[in-house]
Amino acid sequence: MFRALMVLSFLLFLSWGSFAEVIQKESLTLSGVFTQGGVVRGTLPPESEVSFGGRKLTLTPNGHFVFGFGRDEVSEAVLSWRIPGGLTKQLQLSITPRDYPTQRVDGVPQNTVTPSEDKLARIRNETALVKNARKQHSMQEYFEQAFIQPLIGPKTGVYGSRRIYNGVPKRPHYGVDYAAAVGTLVKAPADATVSLVHDDMYYSGGTLIMDHGYGLSSTFIHLSEVLVKEGQAVKQGEYVAKVGAGGRSTGPHLDWRLNWFEVRLDPELILQLEKTKK
Repeated sequence: MFRALMVLSFLLFLSWGSFAEVIQKESLTLSGVFTQGGVVRGTLPPESEVSFGGRKLTLTPNGHFVFGFGRDEVSEAVLSWRIPGGLTKQLQLSITPRDYPTQRVDGVPQNTVTPSEDKLARIRNETALVKNARKQHSMQEYFEQAFIQPLIGPKTGVYGSRRIYNGVPKRPHYGVDYAAAVGTLVKAPADATVSLVHDDMYYSGGTLIMDHGYGLSSTFIHLSEVLVKEGQAVKQGEYVAKVGAGGRSTGPHLDWRLNWFEVRLDPELILQLEKTKK
């Protein structure tokens, strides 16, 4: 099993302010979790213009859009918009900060903690493949679906935690981990198009990236097998992969990551958003 050597309380670290909220201001509606790692869906009249933090967002033909907050997003950020024929307006968003736990993970292969010089070119190449997949800006509107949990199992890792591997501090963890036996089937959390399949990346083992449209993507890592191909359309709930233990891992589990382009989001918060809507 995945040995995450940490007190149980780390599973309960989500901010009490992370419940989903709906903000309405004139023609603008926002629905999301306004905390670090949260995802927000919005609506405006069709053909409006909108930007977040100075970054222009793309709207669907019906005026829907999506964006998110990174792990270390500042506590306040500005959303600007203009409806057709109107003046530019602004809304200052308050983003709840979170306290991230420290998680010690012992027993991972030491070569994935301190890789040798001859492995660095491979690592850089694989990193570029992942970044390129997450840059995709397709016009698929699957991001609007109610996401489902891809696997039911004990949660052994959370988004944002500071990771110490074999005693060496490393980058934070950007996903949620579910422990399961090797070969356990994993479902697509929403409709998507497969944007990357790799059988064995150095850090992440079997890797799958699915594009939900408008910059939102899911990544599954440490897989033993990927059941779909690049470019393939998948439906929510379809089996797309099997749990494995490759890369920097101490045992079999699914690591699910959620991105809005390069911004790393918390998959648990999009599930929190769906639960709150019911």
